[in-house]
Amino acid sequence: MSGPIRVVLVDDQALFRAGIRMVIDSQPDLEVVGEAGDGRQGIAVVEQTRPDVVLMDIRMPVMDGLAATAELLERPDPPRVVMLTTFDLDEAAARAIRQGASGFLLKDADPEFLLAAIRTVHSGSSVIAAAATRELFAQFTAPVREAPPSYAALTEREREIFALAARGLSNAEIAAREFLSEATVKTHISRVLTKLGLRDRVQLVVFAFEHNLA
Repeated sequence: MSGPIRVVLVDDQALFRAGIRMVIDSQPDLEVVGEAGDGRQGIAVVEQTRPDVVLMDIRMPVMDGLAATAELLERPDPPRVVMLTTFDLDEAAARAIRQGASGFLLKDADPEFLLAAIRTVHSGSSVIAAAATRELFAQFTAPVREAPPSYAALTEREREIFALAARGLSNAEIAAREFLSEATVKTHISRVLTKLGLRDRVQLVVFAFEHNLA
């Protein structure tokens, strides 16, 4: 094991950060390595601490979470960013995910869900609130262009797996549906992401909606 998952909290409410820190630091495989009260401070803390995952509030003074996330994800080897929002289906969350955030969480999510989400995003193997992500993009994203040549390079089986993943199915659900092992599904997903130049399954969902493939 390479050590605990390193987390930075960026939120303008100190009391909220303290509560989240307490939950995260109670876990042996997770560690809060920095905090910030606005997006500009958040970028500085990320530069200093090099975390694996950033929990980023959307609405903050000085620099909001959207601008901070966009700046972070333009840099080499960026952390995975999860947006924190008080609204379930939020256009700002859709914009952040389109910029490359790995998903979003409601601020009143159960502690167990928060912890599972951090681990999930760190592994890169699943989408946070996949059904909500699909609904979010169905509401706020219109198809903008035809599928690029990279999509045509997918095999028939890879397109089938792509379509199921775009609908928000987990590896286990895809495996059961297609009579495959989870390891085989994971391999297919990895190949799909590589061929399409996508970072994770959240970007796969975005790609599907933006190219009218969902």
